[in-house]
Amino acid sequence: MAKKKIKPSNSVGDGRNENGKFTKGNKFARGNPLAQRVQKLRSALLQAVTPADIKAVVKVLLSQAKAGDIVACRELLDRTLGKSIEADLLDKIQEIERCINEFKQ
Repeated sequence: MAKKKIKPSNSVGDGRNENGKFTKGNKFARGNPLAQRVQKLRSALLQAVTPADIKAVVKVLLSQAKAGDIVACRELLDRTLGKSIEADLLDKIQEIERCINEFKQ
């Protein structure tokens, strides 16, 4: 049996055509207006920061971490090794495995 093709309703006035696609000039098809602004700011930041700037910032972060700054240590390690797994996550996994094994029995 062939599937029945359902056409979207045009009565809503949502600016779509009979196939459900946005029509030209539709105000709903513009996307997130803040995304364009964020992209411009990100682009300006990337143009302003040089590799030398990044190296200088990392050197300061590294010296702070070596001096015992825990926040600097965490940031440095998170950025270089990736965020660590929460300690209790392993306990939760073991508990779930125990429950699964009990369920199987």
